[in-house]
Amino acid sequence: MGIVLLIVIFLPKSFGDAEDLDEVDVTEPEEVEEIVYKYGIPLRDYTVDYGVVKNGQSLSAILDKHGFAMGQIYEISQKSKEIFDVRKIRVGNGYAFFTQDSITEYFVYEIDPKSYVVYKLKDGYEVTKGEYPVEWKPKTAKGTIRSSLWNAMSECDASPVLSIELSRIFGWTIDFFGIKVNDEFRVLYEQETIDGQELPNLKITGAKFLHGKDVYYAIPFEQDGEILYYNENGNSLEGAFLKAPMDYYRITSRFTNSRYHPILKKSRAHHGVDYAAPVGTPIYSIGDGTVIDRGYQKGGGGNYVKIKHNSTYSSTYMHLQKFAKDIKKGVKVKQKQVIGYVGSTGLSTGPHLDFRVYENGRPVDPLKIKSQPKKPVSKANMQRFIAVRDSIIGSLEAL
Repeated sequence: MGIVLLIVIFLPKSFGDAEDLDEVDVTEPEEVEEIVYKYGIPLRDYTVDYGVVKNGQSLSAILDKHGFAMGQIYEISQKSKEIFDVRKIRVGNGYAFFTQDSITEYFVYEIDPKSYVVYKLKDGYEVTKGEYPVEWKPKTAKGTIRSSLWNAMSECDASPVLSIELSRIFGWTIDFFGIKVNDEFRVLYEQETIDGQELPNLKITGAKFLHGKDVYYAIPFEQDGEILYYNENGNSLEGAFLKAPMDYYRITSRFTNSRYHPILKKSRAHHGVDYAAPVGTPIYSIGDGTVIDRGYQKGGGGNYVKIKHNSTYSSTYMHLQKFAKDIKKGVKVKQKQVIGYVGSTGLSTGPHLDFRVYENGRPVDPLKIKSQPKKPVSKANMQRFIAVRDSIIGSLEAL
């Protein structure tokens, strides 16, 4: 028979009695001061002087105004070289000085809405670059077109920039210069925000567009490491050619064999499409290709660019204000690459783009070209795509 050894330990009563423990002061939550930081600097410790870069001001002028000697300014500029080029300080951007006990310890310059550069001015100079935490806020928009897509976006309290994003996504399938009254749209999107402030950066996460009697969907889906937009059947919305060489502007003249010319005062063929737009508006190549000509035609097209896309198609862009950087004969371009900017050079009554397309050397109506879709969703990815599609369409229909 085994032996059980029982050990009993007697403890003093005070060991387990709460009333005998030393009292500990507990700070109530409302008594804790919240430390607010700006640019990573605790605001409570400093007096902050905010400013905006004025016309003609440089870093030297701003620091000089706040009592820094030229030798100090030079050393600060040298320290900044690897982090931020002080020559890129721009008019209208904000800055701030942080002062403690009459000594300026920090200078901060706002590079853009997302980033800033901090100059530590005490105990030697140190320069660092910071970025605000960015959030993407989910949003929706739904509306009916009464006059224009741009106005319809404003009417439903959505950013008009959303209309440009829609035209980019559906640009291969919908002619946004030909949208009609009572066309409808539903959009799921995310808007970039910083500290609750909305920035003009959008990501469309699903869209439906009713154009006449036709319904178009845009479903973002990742395949082979690339996110593209597809229709409900898994076919890519991105075609071989864009529907238009610009983002959502007005057509003033269409393809015709007889048009009255406002300058020549007579009728003649106009084998292109005129897009009215402000001077400087970017113009895109409608597809991949090679620049085969670039030049100036005084009594006609003004500054022009010609692009050969394949053995069948080529396109021409005329009356340009100027050419984009590196656009010259022999250069290869990508679809949606900027090749120039809207102007009124040559025989022109105002700023516009005269856009022409040729099929086997023969002019054809640019608005009637059928775009050829890129790679569709593969069979291996189809089940995953269907799940994504059904979820997005369900959310769109629920708006």
